[in-house]
Amino acid sequence: FYAKVSDLHTELYKGPGTAMANPLVAFTLIKRLHSEWLNVVYSNEALENTQALRSSYEEEEADLPKLEDLQGAAKGLMRLQDVYSLQVASLVRGRFQRVTNGKPTDIYLPAVSVPLSGDDCFLVGKVAYEQEDYYHSVQWLEESVRLFRGAGGEWSPENEGTLEDALDHLAFSHFKTGNVSYALSLSQELLHRDPMNERVLQNVEKYEKLLVTSPSKSVRRDGLRRPTSSHLRTRDTYERLCQTQGSQPAHFENPRLFCDYFTNGNPGLLLLPVRREVLSLQPYVVLYHNFISDTETEDIKGLAQPGLKRSVVAAGEKQATAEYRISKSAWLKGSAQSTVGKLDQKISMLTGLNVKHPYGEYLQVVNYGIGGHYEPHFDHATSPSSPVFKLKTGNRVATFMIYLSSVEAGGSTAFIYANFSVPVVEKAAIFWWNLHRNGQGDVDTLHAGCPVLIGDKWG
Repeated sequence: FYAKVSDLHTELYKGPGTAMANPLVAFTLIKRLHSEWLNVVYSNEALENTQALRSSYEEEEADLPKLEDLQGAAKGLMRLQDVYSLQVASLVRGRFQRVTNGKPTDIYLPAVSVPLSGDDCFLVGKVAYEQEDYYHSVQWLEESVRLFRGAGGEWSPENEGTLEDALDHLAFSHFKTGNVSYALSLSQELLHRDPMNERVLQNVEKYEKLLVTSPSKSVRRDGLRRPTSSHLRTRDTYERLCQTQGSQPAHFENPRLFCDYFTNGNPGLLLLPVRREVLSLQPYVVLYHNFISDTETEDIKGLAQPGLKRSVVAAGEKQATAEYRISKSAWLKGSAQSTVGKLDQKISMLTGLNVKHPYGEYLQVVNYGIGGHYEPHFDHATSPSSPVFKLKTGNRVATFMIYLSSVEAGGSTAFIYANFSVPVVEKAAIFWWNLHRNGQGDVDTLHAGCPVLIGDKWG
């Protein structure tokens, strides 16, 4: 285990800074820090240096990833698998591939990557299994069993799972999806390895009885179906726009769309107009290129970092975390002379809006982690019970979003009903009106933040 970690720090983590941008690399690091070190420290193999090893571990434990972080990383990988139609077998090998015309096709070739182990796959499959999500648990546990078998069932002290564990979870997952015959085959293999396991013996008898009484239902080939989402009625459009990443020729070939140098008639922009790209007329969406400088970007990220917390959404009259929004965010206040204050002033010059509190909200800085995303939503409130109205400042008239970083793949902003997506453009800002002139919400502004495939997205 020490040799493996040492090699990683010598070769992988001291390599290009893009290493941690790869979700597979990041997932394995979180898993190692949360559970593998813990398993090693408290294993029988560590007895020789027990006290020193455990006391050193406990000193660092408070700053290490928690179980929630590890489960979140596993869910992030499954989200990337779904939204970008990635093959699990390819992900396990460190590749990002989807099937196109019957053949695996690379959709991205990362500069740095790592293969996943049988235990890595077991953990992802177990997270799905515990949510009763057998669509994902079957796929990840199949890979776990394959890798554990390939290793001859050999166990390492840092592992949380074993071949027996993977077989057990996979058998029940297949049973739940209707594939009773395969559930029986896996349970028999498990029983051969653990003949005294009463529970598995009872499962074998149960599956055999089912195959006799209902042979026609023993194998259901349609058993693997993705879980539905109450928040995602437009899933197919959302995922298509995320996969095409701004490549929608039918939309962008509109002759009424244009680029120009824009001043908004403001004297402060006459000598240095902003490069404006009109992306859509309905809804009205524009991109302002090079809106923010490198120095301002780093200042904003540095100010936000200490206050980052899990992002929340409106839930009735309260706010709560939700699976359809995965990110961390912080709110920044600023004086007139601060970086935040200067950005507010520039936004006002471009849009003609007073963005100072209480007319505008404080600057919200968001960071998206592994598979970080925000499923289709409106920025303006659509319910009278929304917390927005409790502030007595009115509804959100417009959105001005600045891209503080670039990403290598994924992370586009997708406008669902308008049927186009905008890739992340570092240092640019995107602007749109949420409300019509009469104060009614513009339904065409339904939009989403696509999951980040490779990279670290700040906005």
